[in-house]
Amino acid sequence: MDRLKQIESFVAVSTKGSLTAAATAEGVAPAVIGRRIDALEERLGVKLLVRTTRRISLTHEGAAFLEDAHRLLADLASAEASVSAGGVKASGHLRITAPAGFGRRHVAPLVPRFVAQHPEVSISLNLADRLVDLVNEGFDCAVRVGDLPDSSLVSVRLADNRRLCVASPDYLARHGRPMVPADIGRHDCLTLSSEASQTRGWAFTVDGQTAYVRPATKLDCSDGQVLHAWCLEGLGLAWRSWWEVESDVRAGRLVSVLDDVAAPPNGIYAVFAQRKHLPVRLRLWIDFIKATYGDPSYWSMSSRSPHAD
Repeated sequence: MDRLKQIESFVAVSTKGSLTAAATAEGVAPAVIGRRIDALEERLGVKLLVRTTRRISLTHEGAAFLEDAHRLLADLASAEASVSAGGVKASGHLRITAPAGFGRRHVAPLVPRFVAQHPEVSISLNLADRLVDLVNEGFDCAVRVGDLPDSSLVSVRLADNRRLCVASPDYLARHGRPMVPADIGRHDCLTLSSEASQTRGWAFTVDGQTAYVRPATKLDCSDGQVLHAWCLEGLGLAWRSWWEVESDVRAGRLVSVLDDVAAPPNGIYAVFAQRKHLPVRLRLWIDFIKATYGDPSYWSMSSRSPHAD
């Protein structure tokens, strides 16, 4: 209990900016808060705060410890909430990351809805087309699309992700329609240059097995939104996800080719660090997006919305 009080007092002082403000909030004398901070620093063997008569500031070690202390207290609150009446009250902060294109369209719109259901939870959303290191970069959860690399992380499959080869009607009129995967080598292809994506090539089913074709690149870009736009402009074939191009295919702006040899779908996953007990806020977030993506009507509705990708 003494250790917990010390950490709580440290967070309060760091947040409020003074011993007096932290003491007033707790209803104790400033000297009590000061003794707790002294005891914490002595126990840890480092200086956490620089205290002068005018202000209090964090040392480098203090700033690092403050982030961990916030997380510790939030996890404790979630643990208590999970066994309290109702057992579903969530609080604290979530740091989530997702690929930029998918995240803009299928993660960002869900964040306000989740927070509306759990108003004591705050969320930071990072959208990046790179393989984020969850543990070292301090993220609670990643939404990832495609094949997952082998790792010690835990993954939950949220939905299937179907990939298809598409081109504009104008491009196909000028260059012809590929009939087998080998024909791709004779076409202009628009490829993703991100190191974390499509490293093995475009996937198809050949003789009952998944085969990968490395296309001859006409243009490449690290941003899928740009590839999508180039494809609509008739600059070449592209290998894109169904969630991204469905509305264009249905409207005739793009044509899906090689459908009879399409590879089985890969997945959309929630990925998080191995933990024996998930914080309530993270467990509820994963349940929320799994329920959303698992509803077939969600994907049909989203395909009718204006493209953000």
